[in-house]
Amino acid sequence: MRGMLLGLSVAMLTLVGPAAASAEDAAQQRLPQLDRGEKIEKLGFPAVLEKLTGWTKFGKGKVYTLPLKKGQHVRITFSSKSKYTFMAIFDLSSNDDESFFGTDEDGDTADVTLNEDTTWLIKPYYSRVTRRRGLGAPYEILIDPNPPATQQPADQQKDQGPTLFPSRSKQGQ
Repeated sequence: MRGMLLGLSVAMLTLVGPAAASAEDAAQQRLPQLDRGEKIEKLGFPAVLEKLTGWTKFGKGKVYTLPLKKGQHVRITFSSKSKYTFMAIFDLSSNDDESFFGTDEDGDTADVTLNEDTTWLIKPYYSRVTRRRGLGAPYEILIDPNPPATQQPADQQKDQGPTLFPSRSKQGQ
């Protein structure tokens, strides 16, 4: 009887084990490679402006996941006193291993309206390729769930100047 139970349990493990392992591998493949000691902190989409602060100390850093819904508009602003500290944002629903936004190339603010449901991975990091290798640096991330509508810059409004022909809406008045 024991032999039959042992054989049955081994058979179940061989059938279920690979399926469970492959699901776990698929989840791991979606996440960009984390540095040793980094911890993932799951966020909820904030109702008001949310401020995240931390330190990019190697081996003790935080990485954030932020679930987003189709049609949401979000603005994420990164700041740090160190010129060697950056932030990268990865789209976990994409098969691309590259970040779609990085403060080293794209500026300090990501301002995005989403076309589909997704989850972002927000990763602050300290550039270790620089000659000055400190212990890391403090950073601040602001997540604005209701950013104001983008307005036309004031210098473009000035450049338009007076027009010879009034707009049709003014003609009818």
